[in-house]
Amino acid sequence: MSGRADSNPQAGQGRPLPRKEADLFRNVVKFYESKSYKKGLKNADVILRRFPNHGETLCMKGLIVNAMASSRVVEADGRGEGDKKKEAVDLIKRGLMMDMRSHVCWHVYGLLHRSCQDYSEAIKAYKQALRIDPENLQILRDLGLLQVQMRDLAGFRETRLAILTLRPNSKVHWLTYALAVHVGGDPAGAVDVIDSYTDTLDEDTAPEFQRNFESSELVMYKNRAMGEAAGDDEAGLRGALENLDRIEPVAVDRTGWLLARVDYQLRLRMYDEAAGSCLMLFERGITEDHRIHGAYMCALLRSDAETVAAVSRMKGTGTLATLAPLDDGQRTTLLGAYERPPACLSRSPAVRRIVLTLLDPSGPAFRAALDGYARRQLGRGVPCLGSDLSS
Repeated sequence: MSGRADSNPQAGQGRPLPRKEADLFRNVVKFYESKSYKKGLKNADVILRRFPNHGETLCMKGLIVNAMASSRVVEADGRGEGDKKKEAVDLIKRGLMMDMRSHVCWHVYGLLHRSCQDYSEAIKAYKQALRIDPENLQILRDLGLLQVQMRDLAGFRETRLAILTLRPNSKVHWLTYALAVHVGGDPAGAVDVIDSYTDTLDEDTAPEFQRNFESSELVMYKNRAMGEAAGDDEAGLRGALENLDRIEPVAVDRTGWLLARVDYQLRLRMYDEAAGSCLMLFERGITEDHRIHGAYMCALLRSDAETVAAVSRMKGTGTLATLAPLDDGQRTTLLGAYERPPACLSRSPAVRRIVLTLLDPSGPAFRAALDGYARRQLGRGVPCLGSDLSS
């Protein structure tokens, strides 16, 4: 049978299989994708009995053997994982040598390297496969994933553009390309990509212009990119704030919308408006987030842009009061706001904790506030009181 196979003009080297064997090969791919490895091996062996040098089938068999080794599928011959891995590598290399003009063989070769976490070699194999079949979406997707893994952001952008060019009617490809442009350091370009996508839609019927979670995330992402693109430019920030006001009817994430609004207002030195937005967040029940308290303090004290940026980067219970020493006038202003808080903050533990950072540690008011705070926490059995007070 082998002599017949070797003399057959369809025994590899890029030539198509007969119809019966071609159907079996499609089954091999299907069984591999559904993890029915033993069925896939049986179908591959049937093809190889007639065409033992068919490169794509050899590669697919090697890929299945490699997957079985990785998933520790037990076989009757009792071979170990290392033996299976070696067999898989030999099969795939042999298949590639038999048909180096096949994008399937190069794709499988890349998958083998990816399973071994050799991402650089996998990327090379994928690129070779794309030289043979430049419009193969699956290979382009796999290449894009590895480019992100290896932080090749420029290559990732090119790959997603190629996918978008092939499938311009898919929303996913538009948004993924916008993300690729964004992570590549061009937030303004990401905004342009999203605008190009929305320009193709009918504003009256498209779900992207209606109030739902997916549309909300899209408009909020675009607004965030606008804010990043603006930087410290006042005109750009005002444009982002105006865009935020326009998307309010579509935005479902009211908290995220208000947080973005506070950020823009502080960067534009609109301190009274920023304080009002912080109070709206407090009224929504978000009273324990120290980031919002930090922004509220910046609005009350009319802090500069550098201080606002430093406070926004603080974590835990840090606020403006713990960032830098405050003068007596600043402490008085903040104490007036926090010792007589609005009704939405009257029961907030964060407010009582912040008051301790504003009082003079050597004064009797501090000792009285600390005594009341500690007794309340001890009465409730709070286990982390010591670390809380020492922070």
